[in-house]
Amino acid sequence: MSESRTPFDIDVLAQQVMSNPPDNAVEMRSLIDGILRSFNVNLPEVGGFHEKVLVRRVGEKSVTADVVVPKGTGPYPVLVYLHGGGWICGSPETHRKLGYRFAEAGYLVFNVDYRLAPEDPFPAPFDDCVDAVRWAAREAAGYGGDASRLAVGGDSAGGNLTAAVAAALADDPTAPKIGACLLLYGVFDFARMGEAVDPDDPLYEVGQKLMEIMVGSYLGSDRSASLLADPRVSPIHAAGKLPPSHVVVGSLDGLVDQAELLAQALERAGVPHEHVVVEGMPHGFTQIEMLPQARESVDRMVKFLEAHLGG
Repeated sequence: MSESRTPFDIDVLAQQVMSNPPDNAVEMRSLIDGILRSFNVNLPEVGGFHEKVLVRRVGEKSVTADVVVPKGTGPYPVLVYLHGGGWICGSPETHRKLGYRFAEAGYLVFNVDYRLAPEDPFPAPFDDCVDAVRWAAREAAGYGGDASRLAVGGDSAGGNLTAAVAAALADDPTAPKIGACLLLYGVFDFARMGEAVDPDDPLYEVGQKLMEIMVGSYLGSDRSASLLADPRVSPIHAAGKLPPSHVVVGSLDGLVDQAELLAQALERAGVPHEHVVVEGMPHGFTQIEMLPQARESVDRMVKFLEAHLGG
């Protein structure tokens, strides 16, 4: 890439992963989760925190959510947050500070711990997130929330799940109404995932391997065209069903084209949206608060939510 680099020179997370690439999903989970947890120190003050609240049970497994309550008195607008991690990594713990930032801004946050691949491949994570949005809408009042002002957001794999869930629930008259989406550097069209890795990059083969670990774990190794076109997998095919959406990505992110494609689809469908490309930022930058663009992007997202949900 010819663009100017960040003070890190390259995405910190990617740099560490590329220097010691894992061989499978379990190794990748251990590596990435360890790195992400380091971003979750010096949490801002909030009104309350409830860890691992039960959302649903599936067999012997529990799907939970961390609930972060703002200071002050409600009713608070509600944000259901779906963490990133390539469908195989991440948790509310790895994304705790980001959730706290939205609570600090006055949003009741449900940070969902959905099941992960490869142990639970598609559609398990999607199904968990659909159920979590319904559950959060039912439970919000008990934490001072107002489910009539409901948003869903997520980063990376969570951005994919956010768009897929919002589109799916739009077809269900019994589902809670989602007033806005936050879509942080997500995957919206799996058929074009190969474009996320630059073939001229000297680490191209490593990047391809890591992508296959994530995508193969989630969707399997034999991925049909019909599966890749399923809106639950590639929500760009249901872009017209999305609520007002804030689409943000860094200019150095391999998924910058995914954001552009979704923004174009939203434009064609007449869906109100913001498409923000943050110059010089890598994948995952909103969690790296030593970068001023991280907090600036969160503030921009809060303003978007205020515009569409009310404060």
